[in-house]
Amino acid sequence: MSKPSQIVFGAVLFCALCFWCQAQPQTTNTVQPGRGSFVLVEASKLYYEECGTASQTVVLIHDGVVNSAVWDDVWPEFCKHFHAIRYDRRGYGRSPAATTWYSETDDLVTLLHYLKVDHAALVGSSHGGELSIDFTLAHPEIVQQLVLVGAVVSGMPYSEHFLDRGKHAFQLLDKGDMKGAISEWSKDKYLIAPGNDAARKRLFDLLSSNPQDMNHPDYPPRPKPALSRLHEIRVPTLLLVGDADIPDVHAHAGAIEAGIPRARPVVIAGVGHIMYLEKPAEFSRLAISFIEQNGNGSEGRPNAAGLR
Repeated sequence: MSKPSQIVFGAVLFCALCFWCQAQPQTTNTVQPGRGSFVLVEASKLYYEECGTASQTVVLIHDGVVNSAVWDDVWPEFCKHFHAIRYDRRGYGRSPAATTWYSETDDLVTLLHYLKVDHAALVGSSHGGELSIDFTLAHPEIVQQLVLVGAVVSGMPYSEHFLDRGKHAFQLLDKGDMKGAISEWSKDKYLIAPGNDAARKRLFDLLSSNPQDMNHPDYPPRPKPALSRLHEIRVPTLLLVGDADIPDVHAHAGAIEAGIPRARPVVIAGVGHIMYLEKPAEFSRLAISFIEQNGNGSEGRPNAAGLR
């Protein structure tokens, strides 16, 4: 794989696997039917779930590793406090893989319009955080608060260590060894911090139940780099980073903190990249209290909530 291609897909944290998978046959979704529904988007559909009756709407946007089931441990708590929405991005979970180019920000705005949500807080993890940044720049009138979890930002480079660390997983995938590749990612010391064995098993089980998360074609065109535009984001922003996460993510968090005027960084001890699998109670407490304490959203905006 060439370095330019790696950089393009490196922004989807740890999911350069998707680039490999563009040439692979799509795996049939194995997720069992759930409580959610589907919304039609351009040339496809998205699976989503919603809960709660509060006036404040919060959208949980999953990382580039696992589908929206990754929020299971924190979902009930968010449902108690908010009108909560989570969805599977294309190719993840129950959402069909893309068959043509599409816009991730357009997908999200279509979902929100369908649910009659005018304003919302976004909780985005990893590439979901990158998407949250892009969406806020594209639709500032919608976003009230941001919670960015191990987020990356487009336009910022990555180290060779970051780009090369998935080589073994690529080799296993090339050999058709999906189980081995899943095991490789599940053992990654940056995804789940050493010692958090229950969370590591949970990650392995999620990926094993949904191999399409690692093995689907993807066609999202890269939007205009957001790094130089971060100053345009005026909403309260919480930056959560695990102390055991890869240094590149800490560097991206620093750039995001420097760029967004109302950003507040918090480093959580004893966790890696997928902290809501490792310390769900602490994650929920921090994210929920931040959203509730910053209910006025951006400067000059009333405390509007998603109207259903």
